[in-house]
Amino acid sequence: MNITVTLIAQMLAFILLIWFINKVLWKPMMGLMESRQKRIADGLAAAERGKQEQANAEKRAVELLDESKRKAADIIAQAQRRAKEIEAEAKDSAKAEAERIKAAAEAEIERGVNQAREHLRAQVASIAIAGAEKVLKQQIDAKAHDKLLSQLAAEI
Repeated sequence: MNITVTLIAQMLAFILLIWFINKVLWKPMMGLMESRQKRIADGLAAAERGKQEQANAEKRAVELLDESKRKAADIIAQAQRRAKEIEAEAKDSAKAEAERIKAAAEAEIERGVNQAREHLRAQVASIAIAGAEKVLKQQIDAKAHDKLLSQLAAEI
């Protein structure tokens, strides 16, 4: 055998091997590599979108938290204002009630003073009649002298 025939046969075998590898193995392998590369690129893009969405969500969460804090502060301020209003209303109501009770007590005291005066007038009139009886040594008729006794009581 000649070296040329062997060399040509080896070259032919090598070319067939290259064609076979290219046809059967290389193209499917490249297809798998391209699909894997595409999946990786899609995964990276999805990760980037996820990071962006996470950043947006964190930003929205901070904004919502700030808004919630502001609303809570407003609610607390309103509650404090309402508590002060209720306190002022209660003070006003208590003052009005105290004035009413004071007025009622003053009226009751005035009634008591008037009753005591009337009672004292009656006693003074009785004492005056008793004194007059002793001075005159005779009986004075209270009914007959009612007008005179009323004037006397008014003067006292």
